[in-house]
Amino acid sequence: MPELPEVETVLRTLEKKIAGEEILGVAVRYPKMIDRSPEAFAQKLIGKHFLQFERRGKYLLFGMEDVVLCSHLRMEGKYWILPEDAPLDRHTHVIFELADGRQLRYHDTRKFGRMELLEPDFDRRTFHGLGPEPFSPEWNGAYLYRIVKQRSTPIKSLLLDQSVVAGIGNIYADEILFACGIRPRVSSRRLTKTQCEAIVEATRDILSRAIQAGGTTIRSYTSSLGVSGLFQLSCNVHAQKTCQQCGQMIKIVRVGGRSSYYCPRCQK
Repeated sequence: MPELPEVETVLRTLEKKIAGEEILGVAVRYPKMIDRSPEAFAQKLIGKHFLQFERRGKYLLFGMEDVVLCSHLRMEGKYWILPEDAPLDRHTHVIFELADGRQLRYHDTRKFGRMELLEPDFDRRTFHGLGPEPFSPEWNGAYLYRIVKQRSTPIKSLLLDQSVVAGIGNIYADEILFACGIRPRVSSRRLTKTQCEAIVEATRDILSRAIQAGGTTIRSYTSSLGVSGLFQLSCNVHAQKTCQQCGQMIKIVRVGGRSSYYCPRCQK
């Protein structure tokens, strides 16, 4: 599943390519992907322009004159920008016809992605029950310490809980915990204030570097837009055989049903 850096990269790439473009037509080839009938969905969007580009957690938000198109890529969702006469792929499920002759196509092999239309003034703070953004003032050591003292779940599971902090997924949770020297199965209640502050700072540092690198290409979400993520070259433990810092063999454990990578030497 794409995480915050991948979603941010997709968003900013689309902003450069389609900002200001008018939607002339909408074709929905898989109706279960949208929150209303294909006719109502198209009617609300035709004639509108892509004016604002935002991200909330792992959601893409495209602001228009009187509506916000919300898109969640889920596991395999990708956006393609192609000429209108380009061959259609069977995994292309939503097509936006643009005024300049191009098409913005949503491609999803698993059909898990979802789109919904929102009012422009919807409450972004409580949207889909998401916690604070990792770069917001609300994501701080005091906040995290207050949360962990109420939980006995493994710290890896807590970081993946989108109601605690929005946007972190499996890859970056492993890298954040490595940076802090904490093993993924450690009970959240055992963390100190200092460790919580370290997690907050590591989160911002690692996500910032990942955004600058265009995310990862362990699964590619951006290559269809001409962007290749390079952050996988900086991963210290995730999907690695040996620790990139000390050379120790990486261990893999299951935490909350997810494969979790850690270094037994660096993460005491």
